[in-house]
Amino acid sequence: MSTVRACRVNFRSRKDFFLADQRGAVALEMPVVTIILIFSLLLPLADVAIAGFQFISAWGALRGFGQSIQYSPPTDLADTSSWTSSALAKADSKHPISNFKLVCGDGSALCSSANTASPKYYSYQTTVTLAPLLLKAVLCNPSCTFTLSYSERFQ
Repeated sequence: MSTVRACRVNFRSRKDFFLADQRGAVALEMPVVTIILIFSLLLPLADVAIAGFQFISAWGALRGFGQSIQYSPPTDLADTSSWTSSALAKADSKHPISNFKLVCGDGSALCSSANTASPKYYSYQTTVTLAPLLLKAVLCNPSCTFTLSYSERFQ
């Protein structure tokens, strides 16, 4: 007489198979890993990128303003206030120019009715204010406002 073997399912080995596989664990861990990556890497990186774009924009505004006045020096050195006001009107409104100085002659004195030597250079400043979300302690130490200075010689 021959024996027929029926396929008997071994529940113990199937359970061990599923425990060893654990592909579902990755699906449960992925949202947690994604949130940690976003808050620990991407948002701080975005703060640094935004600060960099603001500095580049302000520096470009300073250079653009300098380029606009570089080739139009003042004609009346005794009264440079009208030239200064018309030059400041050309500035970018997002980055207002402050502390504008026009130096005449070799003595580093400001142009005036007493100093009408040829203009040598000009200097001015603008401010950049940062508003980081996460890196406030790192980027804004001690303040979130930075002053950028620019100076150029007349040609």
